[in-house]
Amino acid sequence: MRTIVAIGIAGALGALARYGIGGLIVSRSARAFPWETFVVNVTGSFVLGFAFTVMTEQLTTGPWLRTAVAVGFVGAYTTFSTLAFETYRLLEDGALALAAANIFGSAAAGLVAVYLGVVAGRAL
Repeated sequence: MRTIVAIGIAGALGALARYGIGGLIVSRSARAFPWETFVVNVTGSFVLGFAFTVMTEQLTTGPWLRTAVAVGFVGAYTTFSTLAFETYRLLEDGALALAAANIFGSAAAGLVAVYLGVVAGRAL
C-alpha cells in the first residue's frame, strides 16, 4: 500500500512539474518546434539517471521509493505519447526536417541526459 500511495503523490508532483515547466517554455519559445516536450523529456531522462543512480549506488533506499520516483514522478513528468503525437503533427504539416529533428534529437539527447545523470549521481 505504501508503494501505491507514494506513486500517486510522486505522480501528482511530476504532472504538476511537467505542466509548469511546459507552460514556462511555451510562453518563451517559437512554436514551430515542440520545445516544451523536448526539454521535459530530456530533463526527465537526466532526473531518472541521477535519482536512480543515487538511490541504488550512493544511498540505501527502499524499492517503494525508487518506484515512486521512477514510475510516479518521472513517469508523469515525461511523456512518449506527446513526443509521438507532436512528431506526427510535424509530418502531417510537411515539416519533415523538424519531425526528424524531434524524434531523433529527443532520443539522442535523452540518452546523453541519462548518461550525464548517472555520472552526476556517481560523483556524489
